[in-house]
Amino acid sequence: MTDVAAPLSGQAVWGYLLSGVALVCFSMAVLATKAASNRVNLELGFFVALIVNVVFASCALIIHLLTRDTGLQWNTLAFFLFAASGVFATYLGRWFFYESVVRFGPAKASIFQVSSPLFVALLAWLLLGERLSIWVAIGMVMAISGLALIACKPGFFSPSKADPSPLIISFFTRILQSVFLLGLFSSCAYAVGNVLRGAAVRSWPEPIAGALIGALTGLALHCYFNTNKASLVVRLRAAERSGLWLYALVGVANISGQITTIASMRYIPLSLAALVTLCTPLLVFPLSYWLFKNQQPLTLNVVLGCILTLLGMVVVVLR
Repeated sequence: MTDVAAPLSGQAVWGYLLSGVALVCFSMAVLATKAASNRVNLELGFFVALIVNVVFASCALIIHLLTRDTGLQWNTLAFFLFAASGVFATYLGRWFFYESVVRFGPAKASIFQVSSPLFVALLAWLLLGERLSIWVAIGMVMAISGLALIACKPGFFSPSKADPSPLIISFFTRILQSVFLLGLFSSCAYAVGNVLRGAAVRSWPEPIAGALIGALTGLALHCYFNTNKASLVVRLRAAERSGLWLYALVGVANISGQITTIASMRYIPLSLAALVTLCTPLLVFPLSYWLFKNQQPLTLNVVLGCILTLLGMVVVVLR
């Protein structure tokens, strides 16, 4: 069994610092995506971001290897774990999430993302033997509740219009086409990906190589399943250059966040690393209000959610 690191121990502080850097990187990616999506189609931008993921991680790995004394020690099991994490997190998780955003909007889609650390905690307990104290669990619930409060928008829980189709058919159709299923799949895919990354980096402490392997896997799957491969070059040439540069920034920010998240998993429990990096609304909402003015109003829900999330994080860190 793997116990939680001692409160504010040297390793724990280092882990929280790394996950904090990942939080900033992911927040930058969200803000850049919002700005870029108004200029370039999201599908095309996602492809650009994946390419930049691979290029940036490759350059970072080369520089890292040139500036250290030891070479890269190979670990076959960790390689396949990182590759599998690319399938779940980089490809499936993002696909389900973006699909739910397109169908139901970011508010309903994001409400399910906050459940990902709970799935990570459950899987880490079942598969890796990680244990969390009662105070850590309470702090996690407080933080996740705060994030859920931030994600909620007016009318989120309003009932849908009556469906004239037969009751049984209507029920299963709504389940299969619902935000619940897409959101649940997205949350679970990210959770599985994070657990695989955590298991891999603890046996093979190479976060940059691991992030690169996952990025390559995600890019390969995206290229294989993309139905508009023939028109990609034409669309890239016709796309607005400022939008492409913004998506390149998204790629740099995302892969940097993945590298630091993976690195933090060596020092703190996987669920806590996932929880810290999930707190992007704490930065995204106030920065969106400042950058995009009235597009992201600061409501009472947002303020209360930020306070509750911060209190939960304090409980987790000082447990």
